[in-house]
Amino acid sequence: MLVDKPVSELLRAFSSTEPTPGGGSASALASAVGASLLIMVAGLPKTRTDAPDERTALQDASNQIGVLRDRLTGAIDADTAAYDRVVAAYRMPKASADDQAARQAAIQGALRGATDVPLDVIRWSAQVLEHAVSVARYGLSSAASDVGVGVALLKAGAAGARLNVDINVGSVKDSNYVEAVRSETRQLTDALERSSVAVSAALS
Repeated sequence: MLVDKPVSELLRAFSSTEPTPGGGSASALASAVGASLLIMVAGLPKTRTDAPDERTALQDASNQIGVLRDRLTGAIDADTAAYDRVVAAYRMPKASADDQAARQAAIQGALRGATDVPLDVIRWSAQVLEHAVSVARYGLSSAASDVGVGVALLKAGAAGARLNVDINVGSVKDSNYVEAVRSETRQLTDALERSSVAVSAALS
């Protein structure tokens, strides 16, 4: 599994010419690292003013982000597995009409799977960014740069995941599914931007 590899091996895996791992796994990794930085800031011994309510708010944010970070971590390998299924589907035989029908069904199912995983990454990244507002507001001021880097990584992870959603959903033939995915990605992108603005305001 990718998540069990040392960093040097993981980077070599991303550098390889194999179909996977690719941008989807890299996006999930970026968001997982961003979430981890926020957990670090939330867990520092000191808060913005050392008020008890700040510690409570930071602990709650950390707990919520921790759950989402674990999901994002799982998406690193899930995205690779999903795209491997796409590759396998395209390699299915197509000699007969039955072969072609089975191949098309497998391709469509695999493409939806390869869309759903990065869509989850966008969802979870957006949820982490909601909690990042509390970390920015109550976390130690000297750790503001760590919060900023965490947010930047989450935004990059979500943006990368959206690129993967867009390219995969573009080949899905179910128009209702396609429209639902595109509508949600637009809403999530707006939510990410709102949270990012709120974090910036809290850090200023």
